[in-house]
Amino acid sequence: MSIWHAFCAAVTLALTGLAAPLAALELELPASATLTLERASPVDSFDLPVAPFDGASVPARSMEGRVLRRSWRISSPGLTPLQVITPLRAQLQAQGFDLAFECDAPTCGGFDFRFNIEVLPGPNMYVNISQYRYLTAFSAEPDGPRQAVGILVSTTASSSYVQVVSIDENTDLSVIVPRERPAEREPILAERNLDQSVQMLPQDGRYVLPGLAFAIGTSDLGPGPFPALKELSEFLSTTEGIRIALVGHTDTTGALATNISLSRARAQSVRARLIEVYGVAPDKVDAEGMGYLAPIATNLTDEGRRQNRRVEVVLLNTQ
Repeated sequence: MSIWHAFCAAVTLALTGLAAPLAALELELPASATLTLERASPVDSFDLPVAPFDGASVPARSMEGRVLRRSWRISSPGLTPLQVITPLRAQLQAQGFDLAFECDAPTCGGFDFRFNIEVLPGPNMYVNISQYRYLTAFSAEPDGPRQAVGILVSTTASSSYVQVVSIDENTDLSVIVPRERPAEREPILAERNLDQSVQMLPQDGRYVLPGLAFAIGTSDLGPGPFPALKELSEFLSTTEGIRIALVGHTDTTGALATNISLSRARAQSVRARLIEVYGVAPDKVDAEGMGYLAPIATNLTDEGRRQNRRVEVVLLNTQ
């Protein structure tokens, strides 16, 4: 018996709204799977990856219709991405879907693939850059696929994360009512303080650098001091083989392209400070920007926008 089936209980999570000729898509997840986010859009579009990162972007097929996005956290240690995705793939194929594309972290394109596809916001969904798999499947229909599914799985030492996005072009524009969550289930966001210590990086794979200060609308890092950078530099110098990425994020003020450029420049400013002031080796730190594409709070309030303006540390590897 596989590790998956050893702990997998009869928990059926129906991704509603898929029309004939296929029956409603049902995926069986383990009993330890916790629904962390559900987002249903009656009319939306989604870009499904169909090839690895090609040096500039991730080739994708865009589909429009009813889109259901969900994520789960599986509290079972020791699983690999392949162990998590294999039974999900088999269930898709058994329900009439054809596998169009699948890759693991190295063949997908690692960091570049992950940051060029849509991923639900953390901490609801988490992607370990070195331990993830992605697959795209389309319905097998005579006149071409009208339904599709994209599955992203990632694992850490203690947990696994699953993101499932289903698209149905046979939409009747009716409103989808999300399935009710158990009353006792608290939002995952409340379980942790986003400004964590660097010591949590090996376990969680990411954390937000606290206390940084930039002039509004600029990429200039203030004079400091910034204790978080000192702590991070000490961690990098004492941990053998560690590599990280600094990823900048913004609120939704301004155009996307401008925000991506600004967030990347801020991450580069932090990287430069680590190298020039704290002596961190340049090959230990990358810098990227996501603009406003990965919020951790609402952009409708001042406090939410403040939280979204951040620089995150993302663990790339320890080799």
